[in-house]
Amino acid sequence: MTNDTPSGEQTDGFHLLIDALKLNGIENIYALPGIPITDFTRMAQAAGLRMISFRHEQHAGNAAAAAGFLTQKPGICMTVSAPGFLNGLTALTNATTNCFPMILISGSSEREIVDLQQGDYEEMDQLAIAKPLCKAAFRVLHAQDIGIGVARAIRSALSGRPGGVYLDLPAKLFGQTMDAAAGKKSLIKVIDPAPRQIPAQDAVKRALDLLKGAKRPLIVLGKGAAYAQADADIRALIEKSGIPYLPMSMAKGLLPDTHAQSASATRSHVLAEADVVMLVGARLNWLLSHGKGKTWGGDKADSRQFIQIDISPTEMDSNVPIAAPLVGDIGSCVSALLAGMGSGWAKPPVEWTQGIAERKDKNISKMAETLALNPSPMNFHSALNVIRNQVKARPDAIVVNEGANTLDFARSIVDMYEPRKRLDVGTWGIMGIGMGFAIAAAVETGKPVIAIEGDSAFGFSGMEVETICRYNLPVCVIVFNNNGIYKGTDKNPRGGDMAPTQFVKGAKYEMMMQAFGGVGVVANTPAELEKALTEAIKSGKPTLINAIIDETAGTESGRITSLNPASAKKKTA
Repeated sequence: MTNDTPSGEQTDGFHLLIDALKLNGIENIYALPGIPITDFTRMAQAAGLRMISFRHEQHAGNAAAAAGFLTQKPGICMTVSAPGFLNGLTALTNATTNCFPMILISGSSEREIVDLQQGDYEEMDQLAIAKPLCKAAFRVLHAQDIGIGVARAIRSALSGRPGGVYLDLPAKLFGQTMDAAAGKKSLIKVIDPAPRQIPAQDAVKRALDLLKGAKRPLIVLGKGAAYAQADADIRALIEKSGIPYLPMSMAKGLLPDTHAQSASATRSHVLAEADVVMLVGARLNWLLSHGKGKTWGGDKADSRQFIQIDISPTEMDSNVPIAAPLVGDIGSCVSALLAGMGSGWAKPPVEWTQGIAERKDKNISKMAETLALNPSPMNFHSALNVIRNQVKARPDAIVVNEGANTLDFARSIVDMYEPRKRLDVGTWGIMGIGMGFAIAAAVETGKPVIAIEGDSAFGFSGMEVETICRYNLPVCVIVFNNNGIYKGTDKNPRGGDMAPTQFVKGAKYEMMMQAFGGVGVVANTPAELEKALTEAIKSGKPTLINAIIDETAGTESGRITSLNPASAKKKTA
């Protein structure tokens, strides 16, 4: 909107948006340039923001989501209108589902054209489409409101349960001008966007009383606990209580997976036998079998009691009754529990902890025997053992992981030692996060990144290896190549076309990285994989290792075969 009485220097929508983001500590933007945001990306780069330009909007969105999880600041993704917006929408919805703070900013057609459906270039009512799929959605129509729009988006993304926010910016907004001094005054620096939410004292006492009376207590750590960055207090709570703990995949490393109280190696046993379970930033969704059924001991599930720490009160009782809801931010809740425990806290019965330790030692020994084997060609265990050793040597490296079998085996084989060093498919189990997450991890932390990819999962975002090379990021992609989805042995019973789950045999994935100036290597043995991975971490060069895996290895759908109707029917037949 043109100021009728300009006084001195002018500014415009482009620069107001840049200044609003910088004022709020935003340093990186993940984007795909195009109409109407191309000029914005140029100006933002010139103004000192780091623009990471992708080959597809969904991967830019995934990168923004991962950045939000790692930094506790909303990751920013910017796309063009309509198709570009839709491409970013999957990532935005995934971020909301996983409670990652992210803002999707998309250019759009003018309201007067959209509302009359007059057929504008890439015309779409983007705000209406986004609203049901994210935490909040806003549209800015006037330059003087850009500051408010950005502030509302940031506060919405970070406050309470974090999530995705959509910010709609019609193309005409960018070119609007106003007085520079008035424009500067219109910007807002968001103060305390995620204020602490202190739990009620009676709720803290109720939770502690329940823990005190437990004979077989268990703590489950979710990725919300990792996001909270209350690492020291969470570790203190677990060690002071003496309670065994089970980390969900993205909570691995809050305490080292080798910690004496870790129950990961005996997950099935502790879930089935625990009588009191405290959930810290974890939800009783499908990943925890909704807190009931065979996973939780069948009939025993009826007598089990839950303590749940969550910032959202409506999460309580979502699947089973929560005996002791503890509503507040994780840092405040854990701190309050620690204070309430005092100095004379009694550790759990030795029968419980010793029984877990014995089962754990037995399972770890059995796994060690499997990992020591050296089959030819490699299987998932022998290849992942190499990565396991590399992560042990470089605990600061960030692991990104997706696939079916590649994901499931890596979760249980590759130990993590530091918090927020593992990023994977999360609550939705969505494929295609690999390269976006890997790029964000490298950009936001500067640490080496090891992306462990099933060959099917890699196909969703593989073209972003060019992005990795363009920005010379310290990312090593390892493609577990077994010629297909789950395995490469399916056949078409009628002949002709290959089976739906088969890929081209002997695919040379390493050449994709070579094509853009990176390092591409084939690994047929653990020794070759170890050499290539060690060199990649040492050099920091973009690298892709085509790890050849026995095509008969793997199972249908990994560990969620029961969700495949046909497979489930076979099991019950």
